[in-house]
Formats: sequence, structure tokens, C-alpha cells
Amino acid sequence: MAEAPRLDVPGAVTAPGTSAPPHTDAPFTPGPRPPAAAPGATDRPAARGADAAPVTTPDRASGGRARAGVRVVPAWLWGVPPVVVLALVFLYPLALVVQQSLTPENGGGAFDAYVSVLASHGFREALGTTVWLAVGATVGCLVLGFALALVIAFVPFPGAKGVAKFIDVFLSFPSFLITLALLFIYGTVGMANGVWSDLTGAADGPFHFLATPWGVLLAEITYFTPFVMRPLLAAFSQLDTAQLEVASSLGARPARIVRRVILPEALPALAAGGSLVLVMCLNEFGIVLFTGAKDVTTLPMLVYGKAILESDYSAACVVAVVNIAISVGLFGLYRVVSKRAGA
Repeated sequence: MAEAPRLDVPGAVTAPGTSAPPHTDAPFTPGPRPPAAAPGATDRPAARGADAAPVTTPDRASGGRARAGVRVVPAWLWGVPPVVVLALVFLYPLALVVQQSLTPENGGGAFDAYVSVLASHGFREALGTTVWLAVGATVGCLVLGFALALVIAFVPFPGAKGVAKFIDVFLSFPSFLITLALLFIYGTVGMANGVWSDLTGAADGPFHFLATPWGVLLAEITYFTPFVMRPLLAAFSQLDTAQLEVASSLGARPARIVRRVILPEALPALAAGGSLVLVMCLNEFGIVLFTGAKDVTTLPMLVYGKAILESDYSAACVVAVVNIAISVGLFGLYRVVSKRAGA
């Protein structure tokens, strides 16, 4: 029969086969307490000579990451190389153009070249031609682009998606390619004049407008219209079709639906596309050159004539500076409009 454990002192249990410590009536005296740790101190393992691992502290400047003997490169230092490259490739040539415009080759004051060029009849005529061609092409692109985007987005026909994708490809075409295609059709020896001569027996056809400002305007509208259609198609794809169905069910005609429902949604995209086309038309050079319009002189053509044909580099730089100032101003307007439009 197992022996039951014995209780020698109150609260103490002695296992069988073991002897309990002698019980005394002496009071319990606690020993000295260890010194309290300093506030904020933590227990750390003692270092073991050379095997002790180095203690690293987080570097607040580097986002709290531990840095043990590593020099941190400031973030702004990484931006120096691209800024230097941009300054050498773009800003330095522009600075040379501005400097040349302020230092005429024949001597004189810093702004004598500006006074002479800005007061000339040729500059005023080139500026007027540039402005009206850019504004006319922008208006034409907005009207034609809006009509074509409406058809592609809301009129179901076979191949609509293919046409929309072709517009993206068309944006990569160079401007002179479109002008060359128009020359094949409406040029002096183009297809239209050839058909007219074959039908009437005349020695010459009636189509000679490509060498006039109207031919330049047609070429610019043809080339830049897809730049308006692209943001319009993106805006139409996000339009809620339920609004169109409700308006149609209430008896609204298509013209009223376009004017009251679609057009307000398309205004930001129209503004962004129109601003971009205006900036690009202002600096267009290839279309004017390839149409052979000798009587059409724009600001880029005036720069070409002054620098290459007349070797008047000071006057060419003055016209270039004016053209750059107008372009930068219009580009700032384009950025503001695009930001408000969410483009």
C-alpha cells in the first residue's frame, strides 16, 4: 500500500521517501534586494570579447533603416546628372540663341536686332499668317474631330474598333507624309488634275490650291484632326449610356442629345485637344515646306529663310526667341487646360 505524503510544515508537501527540512520557529528575514534598473535601461547580453556583435542604431535621416559604417548619398544628388545632361543638350543651345539675338553681328545695342525685326513688315506678316493658320486649323480640327468621334463612338458599323485603333497608329505618322499624299491627289500633276485633263482634254487641271494658304490649312487639318479625336474617344468611352437612353426615351432628337448630353461631357477633352493642336500648328514647318507654298511665310519659315537663305543669324535668333516665347505660353495654357480636364 503506497505511503501517503507527509505534511511537516503548513503548506509544504514532502514526497514519499524524502525527509523534510527541520521546522524552526525563527522568523523569515528577506535578503537584500538587487538595485533597481535605471529608467529606460534594458537588459543586454554581456559582450563576449571579439565575438560581440556591433550595436547599430537606426538612422532617422535614412527612414529608420540601420546603417553600420555606410555613407548615405543624399537624394537630391541623384538628380544632378540628368539635370546636367538636359542643361548641356537643351538649355545651353537655347542660351546661345538668346545670346546671339542680343549681340548683333554688325554691332549696336543689345535690343537693336529686336527693334529692327519686330518693326519689319516681313515679321508682322509672318506672325499674322502663323496665327490665323494655327487658329483656323484648330477650329477645323475641333469640328471635324468631334463629328468623326461621334460617328465612331455612337454609330454602330462594322470595323468601328479597327478605325479607332488606326487613329492611334495615325498619330505616329510624320507630317510631311500626309502632305505628300495630298500632293499625289491634288498636286499640279496629281490624280485629280490628271482625271480632269483626261475627261476634258485640257492641258492643265483646275486644282492648284495646295500652294496657297488654303492648301496649307487643309493639310494641317488633315494631319492634326486625330490629335483631337483621340481624347474625345477616350471621353466618350466613359460616358454613361443610361443618360442617352433616358434622353431618347423622353423623345429627345439626336441633335438635342448631342447638344445637351454629349457636348458638356466632351468639353474638357475638346479643350485639351484643341490646345495641343494650337501649339503644334504654331510650330509646324514640314507641311508648309512640302506643299511648296512660296507665298506662305510662317514664323518657322522666317527663321529658316533668315538663317539659311540670308545668313542673318541675329534676325533668325530674334524670330526664334519670339516663337519660343509664344509656344511656351501656349504650352502653359495647354497644361492648365489638361489638368482641369483630367487628361
